[in-house]
Amino acid sequence: MSSLWHAFADMSVVQNHRFVVVRGEGCHVYDQSGTRFLDATAGLWFANLGYGRRDVVEAVRAQMETLFAYHTFTDFATPPAIELADRIAAMGVRPGARVFFTSGGSDAVDSAAKLVRRFHALTGNPQRTVFLARDWAYHGMHAYGTSLAGIDPNRTGYGDLVADVVVVPHDDIEAVEKAIEHAGADRIAGLFCEPVIGAGGVRPVPVEYLHGVRALVRAAGGLFISDEVITGFGRLGDWFAATRFNLEPDLILFAKGVTAGYQPLGGLIASAKVAAPFFDSPGVMWRHGYTYSGHASACAAGLAVCRIYEEEGVFARANELERELAAAVASLEDLGPVTGARAGTGAMAAVQLDPDDPTLAPRITTAVRDRGVITRAIAGNGLQISPPLVFTPSHVEEMTEGLRRGIGSI
Repeated sequence: MSSLWHAFADMSVVQNHRFVVVRGEGCHVYDQSGTRFLDATAGLWFANLGYGRRDVVEAVRAQMETLFAYHTFTDFATPPAIELADRIAAMGVRPGARVFFTSGGSDAVDSAAKLVRRFHALTGNPQRTVFLARDWAYHGMHAYGTSLAGIDPNRTGYGDLVADVVVVPHDDIEAVEKAIEHAGADRIAGLFCEPVIGAGGVRPVPVEYLHGVRALVRAAGGLFISDEVITGFGRLGDWFAATRFNLEPDLILFAKGVTAGYQPLGGLIASAKVAAPFFDSPGVMWRHGYTYSGHASACAAGLAVCRIYEEEGVFARANELERELAAAVASLEDLGPVTGARAGTGAMAAVQLDPDDPTLAPRITTAVRDRGVITRAIAGNGLQISPPLVFTPSHVEEMTEGLRRGIGSI
């Protein structure tokens, strides 16, 4: 029996029934017995380029042989951290953007929340502490992210970790307006917004909603924070949802796709407005950072991955997948346990199962895996579809057949 404690797992069951992945190649992974499985989830939304990209591995190896890591506290830096920050800042987000690196998405969320409150304090509005978040939202599992969660079970049992968080319906502009009125416009710090909710069930909203809530929050004096830990770096067919939908957020949060999972890395992109009090005022310090902020080998992976995105036209394929995945999940709606499908915004989709039977999603993910396809249960009793962006049409067919056979067996 292993000592490994799994994330989000019923360990009374999992400890004796582990699915051990030992190798990956292209869009497939292999278990201990050598059985091949199509990965329809890209790991946890991150394996945008699939598995076994030697060019990324070689970039990381070369950096490790030169300087595997150094910190970025005070005036220290490394060439990969500088180069990747400059590259990300130039991705068409907003002029004058600044990039702060973290170790992953949960770090990015907590960093952003602290930065927003510190920004308001420095600009003469220390009373601006109220964050708005949306139901079904997932913003990581650190203290701020847990409090911002719109998935109730993720908050249960921890008490009030962070005060002044108001959760509103994920698709209701009027609810945001009422929440601002109730809290008081002068107390609003910002709104955390996944452009497409991911782990909460793959729930896209109209672009008009995104623009509408941004306008409301800004009119109140708050900041619009685009959580693109999932949607960034190609998942929606562009560098960010912010560029695809012309969101011009005050902050963008990223992780996952920046290295396509080859190294752990995340961060935030701050607009010139948010960065100004920290960059233009002598003596002002943001007392925040992580040991591995700007880790040299992780940044080397990010640089290699971003080159591949551009040179191989990966985002164009993501746009094709948007249509192909929508058709694939729609074709499953005739199956008994399926009550609907959500897709049509990027290379992500969900198969909705009967919400009255919470055992369905776990049972079906196992049944589908037994047919050679990996999917995942997500909030609201759905199945996650978020394949590598290099999925081919034949991979989509293989995925659809495995889903059909697995769902049909229940």
